[in-house]
Amino acid sequence: MLTAARMAEVDRNAAALGVPRAKLMESSGNAVARAVRERCEPGASVRLLCGRGNNGGDALVAARFLSAYDVSVELLGRPATIRTEIARDNWAALEATGVETTTCRDSSGFELGDPDLIVDAMLGTGVTGALREPAATVARVVSEADAPVVAVDVPSGVDADTGCVAGGDADAEAVVAGDPTATRSAFVDADSVVTFHDAKPGLTELADRGAFDLTVADIGIPPAAERVVGPGDLRPLTRASDSHKGDNGEVLVVGGGPYAGAPTLAARAAIRAGGDLVRVAVPSAVAGAVQGFDESLIVRSLSGDRLRPEHVDRLHELAAGSDTVVVGPGLGADEETLAAVESFLGAYDGTAVVDADALRVVPDLETDARLICTPHRGEFARMGGDPDGDADARATAVEAFAAGLSPAATLLVKGPVDVISDGETTRRSRTGNPGMTVGGTGDVLAGVTGALAAVLAPTRAAALAAWANGRAGDAAHAASGDGLAATDLIDELPTALRDEEVDA
Repeated sequence: MLTAARMAEVDRNAAALGVPRAKLMESSGNAVARAVRERCEPGASVRLLCGRGNNGGDALVAARFLSAYDVSVELLGRPATIRTEIARDNWAALEATGVETTTCRDSSGFELGDPDLIVDAMLGTGVTGALREPAATVARVVSEADAPVVAVDVPSGVDADTGCVAGGDADAEAVVAGDPTATRSAFVDADSVVTFHDAKPGLTELADRGAFDLTVADIGIPPAAERVVGPGDLRPLTRASDSHKGDNGEVLVVGGGPYAGAPTLAARAAIRAGGDLVRVAVPSAVAGAVQGFDESLIVRSLSGDRLRPEHVDRLHELAAGSDTVVVGPGLGADEETLAAVESFLGAYDGTAVVDADALRVVPDLETDARLICTPHRGEFARMGGDPDGDADARATAVEAFAAGLSPAATLLVKGPVDVISDGETTRRSRTGNPGMTVGGTGDVLAGVTGALAAVLAPTRAAALAAWANGRAGDAAHAASGDGLAATDLIDELPTALRDEEVDA
């Protein structure tokens, strides 16, 4: 079962896998036409009410498959304002066939007529908020008509995730049933709903309660569109136009001692991945070197040359002002250092990305923290996992290991195909190249994960981080070949995390 937002991501990922949206629209339209044929005989009059998005485009395709019926199509709005190219193409194709088409620009001019069946394709699952005109008036007229109604993907005006009337908390089925406590709002009272690829939570609940018949149509989206991370996973990364400093994530990187470069790479990556403020807590022996690498970093010095248990209280003070903590880059495996890591994480209850030698404490750790562990295959084996086998075997092993961890954690196991799992949801990322075996790319990934985990749920953040890090590595490899450096990935991260579809 998929939410409307997740369905949009899957649809985008399918296109990235080589299944064009135009083909998916053909399949969706065919499914709608099939639903019409199941509900009325050839020759019946069918009225299709279409919005200006892809939901309307599905019905435009359906109209072409209904040549045995008396079909009329009404577009809500001007053809010039149809929002997507594939929907525009299908409007043009429909006009060329000679099917009766009309437009409704304001509700006062709408006439339903007396059709034998109505197809509601005004608004799809991606629309939130109460219906506006002319759709609101059209929805009321349709709901009061005697003809049965087939809705495309979701009844217009109903929230597919909640089953409530869009823009409010009134239960759609309760409104239909005449519940006097339910507020009457504009939505389509459908008899049947044809939704695509997978069920949606609100629709399933309404169908189970008898509000309408629900059909889930297979339109050819491959399973990999859900399993493999892709550009659709960028969709949740939105930044409010009125956001302020810190609203988009504050990250604390805890590292360094034996090494100064690793915590610097992680912190710089966190900035380039969208973190508003990035603080770096490192031993004083390397604090000056870390600050010298990048003036935008906020360096917090810890006394001495290594992380020690006496620093834990200070780490908690710093972590209290951060959304996520990245622990591990450049720390080393000194016994006192690992004791400090275990003490800190054991008392921490936020989100922590655990990398490098800090992973050694995870198998025996007791904590309320939400952990995201980023081991390479050797580190995963040291944790007790099985890193061998093909991609399917590794995915199974990572999922089983994550499910057995206590406390629960998300694993991002790096490899030719990265595997991300929290024990329930398992994803794969195929981006990246052999040039990324150079040192430091794992530190970059830890920083990206920390920045994304400040604004996304752990498994989502880890999956997108793996994909974006590999995508940045692919861009760096295209420019530098096997001579790429980890710093090259950092420079490519803003582009790797840019949603090109939104920017187009």
